[in-house]
Amino acid sequence: MRDYHINVFYSEEDEGYIADIPDLIHCSSFGSTPEEALQEVLKAKKAWIDAAHANGKAIPAPNYRPAIYQVA
Repeated sequence: MRDYHINVFYSEEDEGYIADIPDLIHCSSFGSTPEEALQEVLKAKKAWIDAAHANGKAIPAPNYRPAIYQVA
């Protein structure tokens, strides 16, 4: 099973790391290190999916692929 792509990047404005999951709208997190941002976004992913299930909302399949992976 494919899992969701996770972006992790440094934000000078926020002075920390942001992690987001493009396929799950508004699913993102913050951390002082890349590892912390990743751990937090994994918690956010679970909460996002649990909330979607609880509210009968569709959960999108993993679909996002950065352009770098599309070159072959």
